[in-house]
Amino acid sequence: MILTRSALNLMLHLHNPQTPFQFFNHHASTFLLRTTTTSLLKARFFSSTPVAATAASSSAQSSEGRDTFFAEDNVSWSSLGLSDTLSRALSNIGLSRPSLVQASSIPSVLSGKDVIIAAETGSGKTYSYLVPLFDKLRDTHEHSQHNVSDQEVPLPQKNVFLVLCPNVQLCEQVVRMANSLCGDNGEPIVSVAAICGRQGWPIREPDIIVTTPAALLNYVDTDRSRRMEFMRGVKYVVFDEADMLLCGSFQNKVIRLLNLLRFDEKLLSRAKESTGDLPEKPESSLSADDALEDEEEHPPEAMSEEDDDTHEDIVDTNNEAKSVKQKDWRRVRKTYKRSKQYIFVAATLPVNGKKTAGAMLKHMFPDATWVSGNYLHCHNPRLEQRWVEVTVESQVDQLIKAVRHPFKPTDLDNAGGIQRTMVFANTVEAVEAVAKILLRCGIECLRYHKNCTLEERAQALVEFEEKGGVLVCTDAAARGVDIPNVLHVIQADFATSAVDFLHRVGRTARAGQFGLVTSMYTESNKELVRAVRRAGELAQPVEAAFSRKRSFRNKLKKSGASKVRDSETIKESVVA
Repeated sequence: MILTRSALNLMLHLHNPQTPFQFFNHHASTFLLRTTTTSLLKARFFSSTPVAATAASSSAQSSEGRDTFFAEDNVSWSSLGLSDTLSRALSNIGLSRPSLVQASSIPSVLSGKDVIIAAETGSGKTYSYLVPLFDKLRDTHEHSQHNVSDQEVPLPQKNVFLVLCPNVQLCEQVVRMANSLCGDNGEPIVSVAAICGRQGWPIREPDIIVTTPAALLNYVDTDRSRRMEFMRGVKYVVFDEADMLLCGSFQNKVIRLLNLLRFDEKLLSRAKESTGDLPEKPESSLSADDALEDEEEHPPEAMSEEDDDTHEDIVDTNNEAKSVKQKDWRRVRKTYKRSKQYIFVAATLPVNGKKTAGAMLKHMFPDATWVSGNYLHCHNPRLEQRWVEVTVESQVDQLIKAVRHPFKPTDLDNAGGIQRTMVFANTVEAVEAVAKILLRCGIECLRYHKNCTLEERAQALVEFEEKGGVLVCTDAAARGVDIPNVLHVIQADFATSAVDFLHRVGRTARAGQFGLVTSMYTESNKELVRAVRRAGELAQPVEAAFSRKRSFRNKLKKSGASKVRDSETIKESVVA
């Protein structure tokens, strides 16, 4: 470790590559590291029964001797119901056939039902929702051509396709992936733009709006009429990195947006029932602000349709008329006609505990279709794991050794002959310390952390993708950043949570490729590493370690499973 919390003399320990390792595995009893015996995952739907509801789910099952990434040979883009233009566009960027996750997700999204896509990193989740949205847009465009001229469609009459991401970098990545799909004329099939940061809202909106929750609220909250009109126009909304959006600092903003969207559905449903026609403007005898104020009195989990009328008898003595309207609203809001489609996408979606993202989604959307990758929260059989126990004295040597001995798979030609290595550290200071060590040893490297400007981070990713080499980074580069063919991931500092661990190791062995993860650890996180490896050896899930507010170490201490040192003194070791 470059940052250590204890300096004890420990022996270097390399994990025996013959020992099976499995992480978060719910299906198989054992996986051999870097096995070449792969399996075909066939999607099948089964029913689960959360509280007072039934959710349709899709999970992947395996059979011997076939691919673990791509769908069966007879599954094509066109067989999933996509247009020839879109199928050609996908083939032109090297996606000749869909992945297993895409083959399961696309029909579900096209069906119009709410969909929750929970699949491992590198499984093709972004195109799993972009491609069917493109197809829906094509239908929308064809329909509009018969009804309006080429003039711009006013917002209230236009179907809004919305994608929400946690930050600007992820928004821009979604836009790049969308714009890579071009028609026969070489132009992007649909217009997709990121609207975030300090830029204003465009007068002419793109076909698909990609933005952050904060940027969207800044736009709609300034004008009540605009807010109601915009929410009426939204027909499809995607929450990318849903586990992140439903936790921490994002949660209140996202819950507010969900309240706004679902409230508009209820207003529209009630208006249609009373008049039989689509109202031109979203109006109600009970104002949106009053109803939302009523909804937001309760915690996020209370948004479930199962519990909407639990406070029906509350009376506001200060405003009896308003109270009567609110009570009437509570009576009718439990059942309503749906007019929007919600899609949630995540690589980590824990369901243990009522406050976890997965549990919240099951509660809020009990009838949603779940599409789950076979390696969700599991060890990827194409991934080789190496475990290196280090001391303050040996950590630098082991780091240099790991960087200078990159992973060399048999199919290196598929990576264009370029070696890419990502080195993770837990803090900005640790990243800078690692970078100094590598530079002093004659190893050129790039940096990526929050103290770098957006331009510096973007440039680092471009150089890393084009030229390869070594990228030293914090967890800012662990989530959503899609750099193809990263062959080696090194944890100079061991991850502090299961979620961070999964996203770090998910930077390699993506899209059916092989990869290597070298995890360096010290005495201070020895028990944590032991718990992860023990879960793999016993083929047991370790979902209890999922938490955004507690580290692995705190979870272990709470359960009495370890007595890990928790010194707050951080020492840096930089060798000249």
